[in-house]
Amino acid sequence: MKAIVKRKPEKGIWMEDVPIPQVGVNDVLIKIIKSAICGTDLHIYKWDEWAQRTIKTPLIIGHEYVGIVAEIGEEVKNVKVGDRVTAEGHIACGHCRNCRRGRQHICDHMVGIGVNRDGGFAEYVSVPFTNVLKINEKIPDEIVSIMDPFGNATHTALSFPLIGEDVIVTGAGGPIGCMAIAICKFVGARNVVGSETSPYRRELAKKMGADEVIDPLQEDISDAMNRLGMVSGFDVGLEVSGSAQAFNDMINHMYNGGKISLLGILPNTTQIPWDKVIFKGLQMKGITGREMYETWYKMEKMLLSGLDISPVITHRFHVDEYQKAFEIMEQGNCGKIILNWD
Repeated sequence: MKAIVKRKPEKGIWMEDVPIPQVGVNDVLIKIIKSAICGTDLHIYKWDEWAQRTIKTPLIIGHEYVGIVAEIGEEVKNVKVGDRVTAEGHIACGHCRNCRRGRQHICDHMVGIGVNRDGGFAEYVSVPFTNVLKINEKIPDEIVSIMDPFGNATHTALSFPLIGEDVIVTGAGGPIGCMAIAICKFVGARNVVGSETSPYRRELAKKMGADEVIDPLQEDISDAMNRLGMVSGFDVGLEVSGSAQAFNDMINHMYNGGKISLLGILPNTTQIPWDKVIFKGLQMKGITGREMYETWYKMEKMLLSGLDISPVITHRFHVDEYQKAFEIMEQGNCGKIILNWD
């Protein structure tokens, strides 16, 4: 089969012919229809410090996809050949303390598809049946292919109550920030303000429903607050930028008792004004992946109830044009990019 492989420990990825994966008794073989490029895939492509620490080559990358069940192991009962499915990208052990208390997303022995084992940038991928999800047929293939990052956005946004609240989103124009904005407005947030340095992505954040989107290099968050008639700070903060400066700006503009979801990976050198965190009584929650599988339930029900995240998909390529797709990702003038395997 064709697969996009991180063959060598250097910048780049390569299309190669590799064997179709074997299917164990508890596995499901999925024939890929569409894949989506994630920021993690870009890190692997660029071979940055995180990738060098984490990735063992050779590796088929990719963990966002939709496909058709092509084969099932003899113990698999939850899906059948021909079903359209996607998969939870984190494989939990099922036996550690966190797994046994229903917190599989922070499993002690987590394995990431497309990071720690071969992934879905291929004609076929094999995954454990416990990770396979059959999504309602009313939801289009393209949307199903981005359920993984949509789940990150859902986990981030819905970690705290949002009805009537004022929300600040840093890194608002990235795909997860954009989807988080749409979720916040959908569930009843009052004002949603985005902070984003990219002009292209500021426009994308506006399309996704942000009431105001500022360029933090040119404008202060308080200017947007004034335009919206806000007299206090933000009730909820969603940090998806990974920028220390953006995070500190968020803390400075939080209302007393505010709550912050932290998805962006901040530099280890980040200086946090702990006096403000303490005296404002702020709550902070680290976000990783999706809460299995409650987040997936919420994702599907929001989509079936009218939430529209389709504007976040900005580019589509045949998989043979993967190099062009990654170059656009590296430039940053895009939302989600879909690779078609048909």
